[in-house]
Amino acid sequence: MKRDIITIDRGKCNGCGLCVSGCHEGALQLIDGKAVLISELMCDGLGACIGECPEGAITIEHREAEPYDEVHTISKMVANGKNTVIAHLKHLKDYNEKEYLRQGVEWLLANRDKLTFSVDEVLQAVHNHTKDACGCGTSEPKVKPQPMHHHGGGCPGSAVRSFAQANAGAEGMVSGKSELTHWPVQLHLINPHSGHFRGSNLLLAADCVAFSLGNFHSQHLKGKTLAIACPKLDSNKESYVEKITALIDDAQVDTITVMKMEVPCCGGLVQLARMAMEHAKRKVPIKVITVGIQGEILESNWV
Repeated sequence: MKRDIITIDRGKCNGCGLCVSGCHEGALQLIDGKAVLISELMCDGLGACIGECPEGAITIEHREAEPYDEVHTISKMVANGKNTVIAHLKHLKDYNEKEYLRQGVEWLLANRDKLTFSVDEVLQAVHNHTKDACGCGTSEPKVKPQPMHHHGGGCPGSAVRSFAQANAGAEGMVSGKSELTHWPVQLHLINPHSGHFRGSNLLLAADCVAFSLGNFHSQHLKGKTLAIACPKLDSNKESYVEKITALIDDAQVDTITVMKMEVPCCGGLVQLARMAMEHAKRKVPIKVITVGIQGEILESNWV
């Protein structure tokens, strides 16, 4: 059957293993220093591993593959313990895969006497789990919020941090003048054939970038056309690749600057640009700028 399934570019893979730990289904392993998809049966095609890859080596393609088998997957997964099973079921819940979630829960209930952990604890954790604004999950019960300190668990992109004092006295950061020259700017809404894009220098920015940088307009947007997107929360990313490809081939943009936040889930924006470049007939320089959550430029490189 044809379905979405990941593919790994061995040339880009650096063997860091982050995708392996990010795949709770156990479909990936490090073999001879490279990430390998060892079981199509266990790859759900939802792409949780993509945001973990710092090299953009993992993509999703629609191709012939064995159907995903939830019963096979969870029966192998239980050997890795309760926390892995919980993470897997939360993952299915986040992506609204109700049928797979039902199959997994039914298998756990049918085999609870053979397991070394409490199925009730697993089901309670999954029941309390809700999707947060980052698109990652939280298993905190829905109770009145209390002051909390983040200690490094959960999604690093939604870690609570306060740095108002660190930015005190930075009044000079904001230029006060908009450098935006066109509308719309959301990547789903733009027309890549609009005249303002032709021959321009394109700035492809993650949604959060402009809110983090006080000098975004004066130092980064000035003289460029703009498209914004969120690689974590936006849907139908295939259309993003098509639009960026059209901007390269049809609008013939001169350069693309990708501005992303330092959080792992933002790495998908670079991957979208690279995928478009692979589809495009033309080649244009791509610059990647990584922005820290406190508004500092952490890295700036041509790729």
